[in-house]
Amino acid sequence: MTIPPWLDDFLWTYGNLVHALGVNGLLALSMYVVLAVGQLSLGQAAFMGLGAYSSVLMTQQLGLPFWAVLPLSVLAPVVFALVIGLPTLRLSGVYLAIATIGLGEVLRAVYLNVDLFGGALGLSGIPERADNTMIYGLLLAAILALWLVGRSGIGRAMEAMREDETAAAVMGVNLLRYKMGALVASAALAGLAGCLNAHVSSFIGPGEYGFEPAVTILSYALLGGIGTPIASVVGAFILTLLPELLRELSDLRLVLNGVIIVVAVLFLPGGVLPFRLRRRAA
Repeated sequence: MTIPPWLDDFLWTYGNLVHALGVNGLLALSMYVVLAVGQLSLGQAAFMGLGAYSSVLMTQQLGLPFWAVLPLSVLAPVVFALVIGLPTLRLSGVYLAIATIGLGEVLRAVYLNVDLFGGALGLSGIPERADNTMIYGLLLAAILALWLVGRSGIGRAMEAMREDETAAAVMGVNLLRYKMGALVASAALAGLAGCLNAHVSSFIGPGEYGFEPAVTILSYALLGGIGTPIASVVGAFILTLLPELLRELSDLRLVLNGVIIVVAVLFLPGGVLPFRLRRRAA
């Protein structure tokens, strides 16, 4: 199919922005999943890094085709989520947030000090195997899957946990199982985003997976809202486009994200799209 000249010019000029919108949409969904069960986990940047580095090593060191690399890149963050899940998910609130940020910083230190991961210089020369069709196709598939889950009995259990864990447990909801499931799903989505991002940007470095990206991913979901998966994606799109609209303030991105988090918590507790999923009758 021939691309119209105007679209070709647009993608040439704003190609990186278009890629970033799709990737950040996936990251927003990875945060949505854990917030939907009432957990404040900030390990999404760490999961993204695991997906990115593992995919690049499989591509550059092992020479695997991208159709195999894409699903395998999800494996590393999922295994990591399973390992850390039992000890960390017994925590809640700010304690869980601090624990998951600390685990992310440990991984970042590994990337900085192990030659296999390129050290402070990161890894470059990554073949560009992902494209917009792949990124947005996977984003739409993830939204649809989470939408269907949210409308099911699983979604009702997740909402019950978010509102009151004690009451949910009395009603028979297996809290640990749902928390672990949400963490694994979050890790899979973030790892997928990391793989796609690495194979459209051709470079990755440790600085992309530290504290600042973790806060940014949180701000996506808080701004958009966690009533529906689409709301979190809308929040990601808004915050991804803002630096382009306010380029003079690009150096203050972390400050702006912090302000957005405070404003969302105080004045927009439901996000800019506070709607909730209509659930099927039990």
